[in-house]
Amino acid sequence: MNLREDHVRLPNGTELPEFHVIEYPDWACVVCFAEDGRLVMVEQYRHAIGRCSLEFPAGAVNADEAPLAGAKRELLEETGYRAEQWVFLGKCAPEPSKHAHYAHLFVAHGAVQVQDPNLDASEDMATRLLTKKAVFDKVSSGDIFHGIQLAALFMANEQGFFAGSEHASPHHPAP
Repeated sequence: MNLREDHVRLPNGTELPEFHVIEYPDWACVVCFAEDGRLVMVEQYRHAIGRCSLEFPAGAVNADEAPLAGAKRELLEETGYRAEQWVFLGKCAPEPSKHAHYAHLFVAHGAVQVQDPNLDASEDMATRLLTKKAVFDKVSSGDIFHGIQLAALFMANEQGFFAGSEHASPHHPAP
Protein backbone atom coordinates (compact mmCIF):
# COMPACT_ATOMS: atom_id res chain seq x y z
CA MET A 1 0.00 0.00 0.00
CA ASN A 2 1.20 3.48 -0.84
CA LEU A 3 -0.28 6.79 0.18
CA ARG A 4 0.33 9.69 -2.15
CA GLU A 5 -0.60 13.35 -1.97
CA ASP A 6 -1.69 14.98 -5.22
CA HIS A 7 -2.36 18.58 -6.16
CA VAL A 8 -5.62 18.27 -8.11
CA ARG A 9 -7.40 20.61 -10.48
CA LEU A 10 -11.00 19.41 -10.91
CA PRO A 11 -12.73 19.72 -14.32
CA ASN A 12 -14.68 22.72 -12.96
CA GLY A 13 -11.40 24.54 -12.16
CA THR A 14 -11.42 24.04 -8.39
CA GLU A 15 -7.98 23.24 -7.01
CA LEU A 16 -7.35 20.83 -4.16
CA PRO A 17 -3.78 21.35 -2.96
CA GLU A 18 -3.69 18.24 -0.75
CA PHE A 19 -5.70 15.30 -2.09
CA HIS A 20 -4.75 11.90 -0.67
CA VAL A 21 -4.89 8.74 -2.77
CA ILE A 22 -4.30 5.20 -1.52
CA GLU A 23 -2.61 2.84 -3.98
CA TYR A 24 -3.38 -0.86 -3.48
CA PRO A 25 -2.75 -3.73 -5.86
CA ASP A 26 -5.72 -4.78 -7.98
CA TRP A 27 -7.85 -7.59 -6.54
CA ALA A 28 -9.46 -10.68 -8.02
CA CYS A 29 -12.69 -12.20 -6.69
CA VAL A 30 -14.12 -15.59 -7.70
CA VAL A 31 -17.77 -16.66 -7.63
CA CYS A 32 -16.91 -20.35 -7.62
CA PHE A 33 -19.32 -23.20 -8.30
CA ALA A 34 -18.18 -26.63 -7.12
CA GLU A 35 -18.98 -29.71 -9.21
CA ASP A 36 -22.16 -30.29 -7.16
CA GLY A 37 -23.41 -26.72 -7.83
CA ARG A 38 -22.75 -25.33 -4.37
CA LEU A 39 -20.72 -22.16 -4.04
CA VAL A 40 -17.22 -22.30 -2.58
CA MET A 41 -16.82 -19.54 -0.02
CA VAL A 42 -14.55 -18.60 2.85
CA GLU A 43 -15.38 -17.32 6.29
CA GLN A 44 -12.68 -15.12 7.74
CA TYR A 45 -12.08 -12.61 10.46
CA ARG A 46 -11.88 -8.98 9.32
CA HIS A 47 -10.10 -6.94 11.96
CA ALA A 48 -11.08 -3.48 10.68
CA ILE A 49 -14.75 -4.22 11.38
CA GLY A 50 -14.13 -6.62 14.27
CA ARG A 51 -16.14 -9.54 12.92
CA CYS A 52 -16.14 -12.50 10.59
CA SER A 53 -17.16 -12.10 6.98
CA LEU A 54 -18.52 -14.73 4.59
CA GLU A 55 -16.92 -14.13 1.19
CA PHE A 56 -16.01 -15.57 -2.16
CA PRO A 57 -12.31 -16.40 -2.49
CA ALA A 58 -10.46 -13.19 -3.32
CA GLY A 59 -7.20 -11.39 -2.89
CA ALA A 60 -4.54 -9.16 -4.32
CA VAL A 61 -3.27 -9.69 -7.85
CA ASN A 62 0.52 -9.84 -7.81
CA ALA A 63 2.39 -7.28 -9.92
CA ASP A 64 3.74 -10.01 -12.21
CA GLU A 65 0.43 -11.80 -12.93
CA ALA A 66 -2.72 -11.21 -14.94
CA PRO A 67 -6.01 -10.89 -13.01
CA LEU A 68 -7.18 -14.37 -14.10
CA ALA A 69 -3.94 -15.94 -12.87
CA GLY A 70 -4.38 -14.10 -9.57
CA ALA A 71 -7.97 -15.35 -9.28
CA LYS A 72 -6.90 -18.95 -9.91
CA ARG A 73 -4.05 -18.65 -7.39
CA GLU A 74 -6.28 -17.13 -4.70
CA LEU A 75 -8.95 -19.82 -5.17
CA LEU A 76 -6.36 -22.58 -4.81
CA GLU A 77 -4.52 -20.98 -1.87
CA GLU A 78 -7.61 -20.06 0.14
CA THR A 79 -9.74 -23.15 -0.48
CA GLY A 80 -7.66 -25.85 -2.17
CA TYR A 81 -10.17 -25.82 -5.08
CA ARG A 82 -9.26 -25.69 -8.76
CA ALA A 83 -11.60 -25.05 -11.69
CA GLU A 84 -11.03 -25.39 -15.42
CA GLN A 85 -13.96 -23.25 -16.64
CA TRP A 86 -13.60 -19.51 -16.05
CA VAL A 87 -15.64 -16.50 -17.17
CA PHE A 88 -14.70 -12.85 -16.68
CA LEU A 89 -17.65 -10.93 -15.21
CA GLY A 90 -16.11 -7.47 -15.34
CA LYS A 91 -14.21 -5.12 -13.12
CA CYS A 92 -15.19 -2.42 -10.70
CA ALA A 93 -13.47 0.31 -8.72
CA PRO A 94 -14.09 -0.43 -5.01
CA GLU A 95 -13.64 3.19 -3.86
CA PRO A 96 -12.71 5.41 -6.82
CA SER A 97 -12.72 8.61 -4.80
CA LYS A 98 -9.58 7.80 -2.81
CA HIS A 99 -8.35 4.35 -3.90
CA ALA A 100 -6.45 3.72 -7.15
CA HIS A 101 -7.19 0.07 -7.90
CA TYR A 102 -9.74 -2.26 -9.45
CA ALA A 103 -11.43 -5.52 -8.50
CA HIS A 104 -11.54 -8.10 -11.31
CA LEU A 105 -14.55 -10.40 -10.96
CA PHE A 106 -14.75 -13.97 -12.26
CA VAL A 107 -17.02 -17.01 -12.24
CA ALA A 108 -15.43 -20.46 -12.02
CA HIS A 109 -17.38 -23.66 -12.77
CA GLY A 110 -16.92 -27.31 -11.90
CA ALA A 111 -14.39 -26.71 -9.14
CA VAL A 112 -12.93 -29.68 -7.27
CA GLN A 113 -10.80 -29.69 -4.17
CA VAL A 114 -7.29 -30.82 -5.12
CA GLN A 115 -5.37 -29.89 -1.98
CA ASP A 116 -5.73 -28.40 1.47
CA PRO A 117 -5.82 -24.61 1.66
CA ASN A 118 -2.39 -22.96 1.83
CA LEU A 119 -3.00 -19.93 4.05
CA ASP A 120 -0.66 -17.11 4.99
CA ALA A 121 0.05 -16.58 8.69
CA SER A 122 -2.21 -13.50 8.58
CA GLU A 123 -5.20 -15.46 7.24
CA ASP A 124 -7.70 -17.00 9.65
CA MET A 125 -10.36 -18.57 7.43
CA ALA A 126 -12.40 -21.68 6.79
CA THR A 127 -13.90 -22.97 3.54
CA ARG A 128 -17.70 -23.13 3.40
CA LEU A 129 -19.91 -24.70 0.71
CA LEU A 130 -23.34 -23.09 0.34
CA THR A 131 -26.29 -23.60 -1.97
CA LYS A 132 -27.35 -20.77 -4.26
CA LYS A 133 -30.40 -20.15 -2.07
CA ALA A 134 -28.30 -20.09 1.10
CA VAL A 135 -25.99 -17.47 -0.41
CA PHE A 136 -28.88 -15.13 -1.23
CA ASP A 137 -30.42 -15.80 2.18
CA LYS A 138 -27.09 -14.76 3.76
CA VAL A 139 -27.17 -11.53 1.74
CA SER A 140 -30.73 -10.83 2.92
CA SER A 141 -29.81 -11.51 6.54
CA GLY A 142 -26.72 -9.28 6.37
CA ASP A 143 -24.24 -12.14 6.77
CA ILE A 144 -22.71 -11.37 3.36
CA PHE A 145 -21.97 -7.65 3.35
CA HIS A 146 -18.56 -7.03 1.74
CA GLY A 147 -19.05 -4.62 -1.17
CA ILE A 148 -16.85 -6.43 -3.71
CA GLN A 149 -18.49 -9.73 -2.82
CA LEU A 150 -21.94 -8.26 -3.40
CA ALA A 151 -20.83 -6.74 -6.70
CA ALA A 152 -19.51 -10.12 -7.87
CA LEU A 153 -22.67 -11.92 -6.77
CA PHE A 154 -25.02 -9.42 -8.39
CA MET A 155 -23.02 -9.31 -11.62
CA ALA A 156 -22.99 -13.13 -11.78
CA ASN A 157 -26.72 -13.19 -11.15
CA GLU A 158 -27.41 -10.51 -13.76
CA GLN A 159 -25.35 -12.44 -16.32
CA GLY A 160 -27.44 -15.58 -15.74
CA PHE A 161 -25.10 -17.72 -13.65
CA PHE A 162 -27.80 -18.34 -11.05
CA ALA A 163 -30.39 -19.58 -13.56
CA GLY A 164 -32.65 -22.13 -11.93
CA SER A 165 -32.44 -20.31 -8.61
CA GLU A 166 -35.34 -18.30 -7.23
CA HIS A 167 -32.97 -15.30 -7.26
CA ALA A 168 -31.95 -15.63 -10.90
CA SER A 169 -32.19 -12.58 -13.08
CA PRO A 170 -34.91 -13.05 -15.71
CA HIS A 171 -32.87 -11.05 -18.23
CA HIS A 172 -30.14 -13.53 -19.14
CA PRO A 173 -30.30 -17.26 -19.82
CA ALA A 174 -27.78 -19.63 -18.29
CA PRO A 175 -24.57 -19.89 -20.30
